[in-house]
Amino acid sequence: MPRKSEFLTLVSELLSTLGTVRARSMFGGHGLYVNDLFCAIVMDDVLYFKVDAHTRGRFEAAGCAPFKPFADRALMLQYCEAPVEVFEDLAAFRLWATLGLEAALRSAAVKTRRRAKKSER
Repeated sequence: MPRKSEFLTLVSELLSTLGTVRARSMFGGHGLYVNDLFCAIVMDDVLYFKVDAHTRGRFEAAGCAPFKPFADRALMLQYCEAPVEVFEDLAAFRLWATLGLEAALRSAAVKTRRRAKKSER
């Protein structure tokens, strides 16, 4: 199980301005939940925010690399590295973190609709 680093503690504190934060070990790093929405990952002291069709272009335009948990596999999850400026300016952190949280909200809404359709059958 990975140890909680000072970096993870810093990111958790910054995210706490958006809601209740919980960190869970995964992929050899930590998944971060804000108000029970999985919206960020910390791996090897790198922060990744959740992205979707609405936000991916913005992250790509900022030069943010996708999260790729296994170097030897093509699998890439729906997360992108946070821009450098998020650690230089609290307003920038909140802006990018909010994009991740909004993507997580949209993802949760889709999953809820799918479950509802399944239960109707």
